[in-house]
Amino acid sequence: MAQTRQPAHPQGIGARVPRKEDDRFMRGRGDYVPNLRLPGMQDVAFVRSPVAHGRITGIEKPAGREACVFVAADLDGVRPIVANSGLPGFKSSEQPVLAHDKVRQVGEMIAMCLAPTRAEAEDIAAQVYVDFDELPAVVDMLAAREPGSAQVHEHWGDNVFLETHVGADQVPVFEALRRNAPIRVHRKLRTARQSMAPMEGRGCVAYWDRRADQLVLVTSAQMPHINRTGLAGCLGLDEGRVRVISPDVGGGFGYKGILLPEEVCVAWLALRLGHPVRWIEDRREQLTANANCREHDYDITAYADEHGKLLGLECEAHVDSGAYSSYPFSACLEAAQVGSILPGPYKMPHYRCHTWSVATNKPPILPYRGVARTGVCYAMESVMDDIAVQAGIEPFEARLRNLVLPQEMPYDNVTNKHFDSGDYPEAVRRAVAALDLPAWRARQRAGEADGRRIGLGVSIFCEQGAHGTSVYHGWGIPMVPGREPAGVRLTPDGVVEIRAGVHSHGQSMETTLAQIACDVLGTDLSRVRLVLGDTGTTPYSTGTWGSRAAVMAGGAVGQACKQLRERVLKIGAHLLKTSVDAVRWESGAVVGEGGSVSLEEVARTWYLKPQLLPADVDPQGLEVNTTYQARRDTGTFSYACHAVALAVDVMLGQVEILDYVVVEDGGVLINPMVVDGQVFGGVAQGVGTALYEEMRYSEEGQPLASTLADYMLPGATEVPDVRIDHMETPAPYTEFGQKGIGESGAIGPPAAIANAVNDALRPLGARVDELPVSPRVVLAALARAEERSPDQAESGQRQAA
Repeated sequence: MAQTRQPAHPQGIGARVPRKEDDRFMRGRGDYVPNLRLPGMQDVAFVRSPVAHGRITGIEKPAGREACVFVAADLDGVRPIVANSGLPGFKSSEQPVLAHDKVRQVGEMIAMCLAPTRAEAEDIAAQVYVDFDELPAVVDMLAAREPGSAQVHEHWGDNVFLETHVGADQVPVFEALRRNAPIRVHRKLRTARQSMAPMEGRGCVAYWDRRADQLVLVTSAQMPHINRTGLAGCLGLDEGRVRVISPDVGGGFGYKGILLPEEVCVAWLALRLGHPVRWIEDRREQLTANANCREHDYDITAYADEHGKLLGLECEAHVDSGAYSSYPFSACLEAAQVGSILPGPYKMPHYRCHTWSVATNKPPILPYRGVARTGVCYAMESVMDDIAVQAGIEPFEARLRNLVLPQEMPYDNVTNKHFDSGDYPEAVRRAVAALDLPAWRARQRAGEADGRRIGLGVSIFCEQGAHGTSVYHGWGIPMVPGREPAGVRLTPDGVVEIRAGVHSHGQSMETTLAQIACDVLGTDLSRVRLVLGDTGTTPYSTGTWGSRAAVMAGGAVGQACKQLRERVLKIGAHLLKTSVDAVRWESGAVVGEGGSVSLEEVARTWYLKPQLLPADVDPQGLEVNTTYQARRDTGTFSYACHAVALAVDVMLGQVEILDYVVVEDGGVLINPMVVDGQVFGGVAQGVGTALYEEMRYSEEGQPLASTLADYMLPGATEVPDVRIDHMETPAPYTEFGQKGIGESGAIGPPAAIANAVNDALRPLGARVDELPVSPRVVLAALARAEERSPDQAESGQRQAA
């Protein structure tokens, strides 16, 4: 049964307190990379490849500007970026920071140009001439596997980074299911390649700190410690001689979790020249060269009995991984996850999945918010709707017949995912009730006066967050997280200072981690200070990604605060001249029969009046450094059900969302207001995936959306007024019962919206099988339906008109 934790402190866990960081953001006082101004700083612009695939036969620097232009031959000692998967069969790719013999994508960097300003550097870049022997481009991931296809990396012999199998021994079972299953649903589905679009692009400033004998890289990154490790490896430096500082970050979404070739180049140049160097990404670079994601292809078949209960699921899935394997996640994280998470929250006795991570002449694929889950949810929920149709039941009823039940928790599913807690059916029931399905069905039957067709859709999924060592080791990524560190200390005036290796790029870490300290120590939120984003002052961490920070860093901060509280209790008891057993912790003070001692008084005593301390005081004092790992490292499983009502204009192919409901369960919510913001933002991105965002490529590998005039993002008028219902089922293995929630909002919308569109089009014999569900896709589906059954389609069109 869902529970709601009552805050133990007015500003502690469970309280809807305003964000600490918003005071500076709302006053325009955020501190971002482009704000940094250093004496002698110069700007960099890059010469980028205009072709997707070709051999470089010559590079000519402009006369008189040779000293301002740097090519691969100049970067002596710089190593390529390498991110090898630990899974057997993986084919390694080396990503040169500047291409020298061959280019493998449009936008790949060939030369670096330096000038006092970006405009001057771009003028120099325009004068660099590069000769190419152009090669055929590998654009489509399925065609890339065909015999005779051009090869992105010739020494491989094919275009497959990695092939994985789950349930390969199940083949005989599925041969029987194909013959005997009462319901068989087969779908071929496609998700478009997207480009992440954080409000702030990437950017960095590099300089040499002579006093510290360190290279300093100030960069917009969500994983500064991991960036330091990768950067030091490429430059051949000891990590102690590299410091990465990540100030305020204007959105990350996974794009700011990788090491960029630009960062390596700029850092090398600062080392060579001895003065600060800066590169700030423009939107064209961001769209076309660096930030691609999401492109999946599914050939999926589900089998069920006559009542719609799942008997088995099999799938062949391809992921377009682009030209290179990005550090630190590798080219295979998406496809490796597909095989293990495709069954979602459903029970089924039999399962098999075969995946391919395919190399193409496109930018490397990156782990965007939701990572593989958005595509997986779309594939799984699409076949669940078709099962419902064949079984003659409502789509939500098909979910209820197949979901893991609350009394079965914790539950190990067919791929050994350990669902920790929750009530999946209740989320579906609440979402359907909140949407008022009967009323919408009645309106659907009555028809719309303007001729549009009403469609209703649901999707449910589980979001595995805060994954531990065993999970990521099993997925083979080069960087495997371990125990999460945090440090907490009292300053002499009693302020609580938290140092954490995770970073904040919109998730409100400065507020939620402070709320945990308030909950444990009873101090006021204004008396808690966060130190984040600097490898020189924070403990080593794999950073903020995978919906892990609130669970892992929150757990570490909570444990550190509890240990600190015990030390404060001992000192306070001594000052009250009584035993520790005779005092208690209350409202940020040590309280006993003789009075109370505040946190501030204990701090002043430790730092300024040590003569008053007990003889057996803990020598580590009022600073605690600890690490945290959940009691199980298999991750937390939050979940949500999304329900949508929409209208489809069958004449124009346009879709309008009329109502949208999310019922989510993130365990104990540290700050429900922050979770609301995470869900709202995620849904906005999910609507973009569902209806608008698409990075298309020509047959020659040219990106066809190089500005935001071409790449469509949803705005305020396209994002619905989302209604959110919180369920709170505590996680059994985490410090406070919290679960990861950061990606949840982005996972469910494409499946729910596509299902609703198909619900609207089903009477016309049409269905959509690709994302985004743009007007082009809707009208193409209607045209195909008319070709198959002209009479039915024409009748439907006349009725709509």
